[in-house]
Amino acid sequence: MTTGAATPVDRVTLYRAPTTEADADAIAEWLRPRIDATVEVRDRFLSCYADDDLPEAFAEARVLDPYDRETGNTMLGIVRYEERAIEDPERAGGVIYDGLQVQESLGQHTPQSERDLAHLHVPLLDRVVGTWGDHDGRWHKRVNVLGQPALVSVPGLYEAPAKPEQYYKEQQKHAMLSGDAPPREVLENEVEGEFLVAEDPRTTEALRGYVLQAHHYLATGEAFCDEECCRLHNPHRQPGVVEAQLRDPEFCETHADLYAP
Repeated sequence: MTTGAATPVDRVTLYRAPTTEADADAIAEWLRPRIDATVEVRDRFLSCYADDDLPEAFAEARVLDPYDRETGNTMLGIVRYEERAIEDPERAGGVIYDGLQVQESLGQHTPQSERDLAHLHVPLLDRVVGTWGDHDGRWHKRVNVLGQPALVSVPGLYEAPAKPEQYYKEQQKHAMLSGDAPPREVLENEVEGEFLVAEDPRTTEALRGYVLQAHHYLATGEAFCDEECCRLHNPHRQPGVVEAQLRDPEFCETHADLYAP
């Protein structure tokens, strides 16, 4: 487990991701009886607090090469793309962003009076975020980036944890034959194992634990749980996500004492 300094959290603000399957209001409803904090929901973070600087900040956070630590392309066309993606999120996609850079930028766009650690902000993002791995010299997609604000990437839920190898083979085969990605139903029928894919109806249920992880980190200083059956676990493979977020029990014995309603 990774630990840090604990901070009492008395307020959590969750931000909607309207172009995704994630239901922020349902996540907040689940969270309220489990934590000792006020939980509110606001509209999409990028709609609430966007300004003229934010598109360039996203352009600077772009990952250009999966094996290159340097990020950013602030050419006019890229910045214009980011402007359009903020205004119309349906246009966004196919880009990975440095999660720590995005976190810093969104933190600077949070209202000045709400930046203390007792008020946790959790934007549900329609962007893919990643962190650099010094141990293997490559970028890794993430479901969440803990801290203030805590980022939760909805597409990261589908893309960051690895799926069964057969999934990628079927995806590639279908793309060669039809030129696009196969429907979720096709993959589920053809590939053994359990995994989540884009627009999965289980998205909201699975993201509940990742949002709770954000609160848990600030409140206790503990990042993740080592127990695979706990919603505070952070698995690297899709079957582990299903086990931690969609199966009973919700929590290990230790964290059930904290979060069982």
